[in-house]
Amino acid sequence: MDEGRALWLGARGYLASHNGGAPVYLVGLYGKFRLRMRGGDWRLCRAAVIPPGLWHELDFFGEPFAALYLEPNVGGAESLFPFLREKDAADGVAFGAPDEVDLMRSLYERPDGERAAGLQLDDLLAFSNKIADAAPIDPRLRAVVDFLQAHCEDLTPVADLAGRVGLSGSRFQHLFTAQIGAPFRRYRAWNRLRSACRALARGQSVTMAALEAGFFDSAHLAHEFRKTFGSTPSAQGKQATHLGAIR
Repeated sequence: MDEGRALWLGARGYLASHNGGAPVYLVGLYGKFRLRMRGGDWRLCRAAVIPPGLWHELDFFGEPFAALYLEPNVGGAESLFPFLREKDAADGVAFGAPDEVDLMRSLYERPDGERAAGLQLDDLLAFSNKIADAAPIDPRLRAVVDFLQAHCEDLTPVADLAGRVGLSGSRFQHLFTAQIGAPFRRYRAWNRLRSACRALARGQSVTMAALEAGFFDSAHLAHEFRKTFGSTPSAQGKQATHLGAIR
């Protein structure tokens, strides 16, 4: 993880209904997985891009997969669409054949995969952003995102943060949801989870990771983690092959 990206590589089974605070590119490293949107039918797929804020379930059958999350200062869901070939869409999710499965698989299989990931993802995302021709987010929103990434535990009221960048509270929240894809409070919770995951990757206990990221306790972290990833922090950490830095 760094300020703009988070990468998870590992094997999992079923992940209960959840919704993230950032767009994610999911790819089965050796086969297909199942995805179901809230109220829908299961769909078998090899790769998908899911925007933030969409409730969904996943089943990877205990097989390895990759999950790449992007922050607003790097790109949105449209920046991940070039990772898919023969793309189609349903219920707000893009499906297709994976264009980058070889890269993700090599990062999973190589002992030094974490060290190699940063530069390769830099090149990949620069190319995909150019293809997607994605518009940058409003600089006022970016300033708030940058602030939150540097101060994950911050709980400044929304109206105060909006005032710092010259917006009313209501205008700020409307603009944030429209451009980021998730409500501000959902993104702030996501940002704190990223910090907790970073601590877990360093070997911190769940309790210490929760406190460092500004959660009340480990139970509070576990609740938000399950809501966002469909699993618990302890289960995620035990089964992850790589959960760490991609600088």
